[in-house]
Amino acid sequence: MKTLVEEKFSDFFEKWVCELEENVQQLLSVSTEKPNEAELQALVSRVTTHYKEYYTVKWASAHEDVLAFFCPVWLSPLENACLWVTDWKPSMAFQVIDTLRKTIVVPGASILDMSEEQVKKIEELRVKIRLEKEKVEREMERQQVSVADRRMVELARLASRVRNGDGMGRVDVLVEVALKGLLGGLERVMKAADCVRLKTLKGLLEVLNPSQCVDFLAGICTLQIRLRQRGKKRESQKENRMVEEPKLV
Repeated sequence: MKTLVEEKFSDFFEKWVCELEENVQQLLSVSTEKPNEAELQALVSRVTTHYKEYYTVKWASAHEDVLAFFCPVWLSPLENACLWVTDWKPSMAFQVIDTLRKTIVVPGASILDMSEEQVKKIEELRVKIRLEKEKVEREMERQQVSVADRRMVELARLASRVRNGDGMGRVDVLVEVALKGLLGGLERVMKAADCVRLKTLKGLLEVLNPSQCVDFLAGICTLQIRLRQRGKKRESQKENRMVEEPKLV
């Protein structure tokens, strides 16, 4: 059974993905045309605003129930398997860039035909993001270790000795205080990871020109949508197999 936060965010996420699909269609259609720079920038701004809305709602919901985002019920097992601290991996954005640079559309030119200066800036950003990612991972590890730190162990030992009465109530209060600290730490780690994701997108979009931004956003949004479609398809096939399997009488 879903919690209230899970229910509300699941509804929001479904609508958000539907709007993302609409944005992808526009990105793909405009990439085959020859719009002016102002039109390209307006479209890029629309997509980035859509992502900002996602994180605004995510952070507000996580403040109520951060654990829901460490095991999101609105995602398929396949999508969950690809997560890094509650969301997509920053390295995925660079992989999209690398793939687009290797995709040749005309002899001597790729979809993302970048200058040497752009390539240099992206490599510098890649290194910077990798360092920030490692910092988040160290903090996440620290939070996980804190579950088994001395205070939590002492609480567990105390709880095992107390059978009932006022003593148990005191233990409950102490456990609640400890868990509140842990959940607050997880919320900070999640936000830090999201900031790395947003810095990745912002940094790449600042390096690319408007036309390249459109191609990049089309690529990364399409990847996210395809992963979701594949994950839901696998779940549907799994459910069908379970229904079709003969039952032992």
